[in-house]
Amino acid sequence: MDYQGLKEKYGTPLYIYNVDVIKENINQYVKDFHSSQFETEIIYASKAFNIKAMLRLLMRYNLSLDVVSLGELYTAKMVSFPMQKIYFHGNNKSLEELIYAVTEGVGTIVIDNAMELEQLHHITEELKKDVHIYIRLNVGVEAHTHKYIVTAHVDSKFGVLYQGKEYLEMLKIIEQSNYIHLEGFHSHIGSQIFDLTPYDAVIKKLVEIVKGFNHPLDINLGGGFGTSYTDADHPIPYHEVAKHLIQTMEDELKNQNVHIHKLCIEPGRSIVAEAGQTLYTIGGIKQTPNKLYYFIDGGMTDNIRPALYQALYKADIVGKEKEFKNKIVTIAGKCCESGDIIIENALLPEAKKDDLLITYSTGAYGYSMSSNYNKALTPAVVFIEDGKEELVVKRQSLTELLEREI
Repeated sequence: MDYQGLKEKYGTPLYIYNVDVIKENINQYVKDFHSSQFETEIIYASKAFNIKAMLRLLMRYNLSLDVVSLGELYTAKMVSFPMQKIYFHGNNKSLEELIYAVTEGVGTIVIDNAMELEQLHHITEELKKDVHIYIRLNVGVEAHTHKYIVTAHVDSKFGVLYQGKEYLEMLKIIEQSNYIHLEGFHSHIGSQIFDLTPYDAVIKKLVEIVKGFNHPLDINLGGGFGTSYTDADHPIPYHEVAKHLIQTMEDELKNQNVHIHKLCIEPGRSIVAEAGQTLYTIGGIKQTPNKLYYFIDGGMTDNIRPALYQALYKADIVGKEKEFKNKIVTIAGKCCESGDIIIENALLPEAKKDDLLITYSTGAYGYSMSSNYNKALTPAVVFIEDGKEELVVKRQSLTELLEREI
């Protein structure tokens, strides 16, 4: 890849996506996520990376879409993403968001709590519009990941405890409603999961729950499937994940003599993370008594994950990938924060000013969580597909930076 040419055209920092990798990851899920016993649906968790070009790519593969905000939903509308294939998540949807979702005909609203359901009940009665919902359940299964990306412990902000007071209250609201239709249950136990055993426990629990209803319901297992950031990560191939979940569900349905209508999963990170790279230019090089710093022209404004929950990455100096890596380096950003570190203790060759540095597996949450802290400009995004480049997000200009200020 001509990184120098990309820098000259689009500047650095720069998000670069290999679309062929995205397509391969999608195909891995599609290959084995199907069953003769129930319908299946792959729903892309768009919080990982939600731009118009990505949503257009998903439509090429007939995937569905998970959104968590009015902005993500509006983006989907702007590319004419089929509203019936959208699942609207979130633990604190506003009145504006719920009205918008109902008015636009969003396919499924995933309800997080009783207050939200009560609000939706009033909206549907006023608008006289039918709405299909899932209830997000906290089934008490925890994944062993960083505490900020575990979402199913008993005190989580997400979902309701099965058979708890709030859950029973929600069933009463649904029973009283003329327009709200319960289609199934959703559960999501965390992110960066490399052991499928927790999903087995979730499947067993959710099948027990739907068994209590008199018609087949949907089960949505969420996502969280691990991806590779460093050599220490060993994710399960995604087609094996798909095959395992299908087989486990089929076996459990047989064991409990239950039928379901549909099984859903919500991969996000695992589809886009390894497809993305971030390109930087090295500015200063600084040796302190105990550390060697390579300063880059980006940082926590384009990748907050290391500062947020100590996420790990790999990096290379462009053009020196095969040189002897004899320097233990701290790759630091330019923000006015001591915690603005992209990689601690990176093993790299000697670098000089204006060398290009590439970090790998930044396709998930880098662009989505980017900010204008220190008035940094949001980088451009480039897609590379079949060897051809396409600018899909322009680099923010100084004028655009201030355009909303009065």
